Amino acid sequence: MSTAIDDDLWSAVGDPTRRRILDLLLADGGGTATTLSERLPVTRQAVAKHLGVLERIGLVHVTPEGRARRYDVDEAQFARAVAQLAAVSATWDARLQRIKRIAERIQRGMPT
Repeated sequence: MSTAIDDDLWSAVGDPTRRRILDLLLADGGGTATTLSERLPVTRQAVAKHLGVLERIGLVHVTPEGRARRYDVDEAQFARAVAQLAAVSATWDARLQRIKRIAERIQRGMPT
């Protein structure tokens, strides 16, 4: 696997609320803690904390909008995350294919 895995990134997106926040930001083209909290089963303060985590790892960037802060997905960092997921997927696909071949050999009574 040529793409290095960023544990901080995957720890951050391992949280279901943060994944939902990313989904909403991608679908809506951005948002604030208030607009996001209106669509999530958590408080605005909780959303703001989750957004802070996503900002620290670079998945979102913030722009002041009056008294509010607007969050948008950082496309480059998001693309990096997608590339990492694709690399992990390819690695596991190859591993599972090897396991399948071994199991088929065992089933046919052939040495592994």
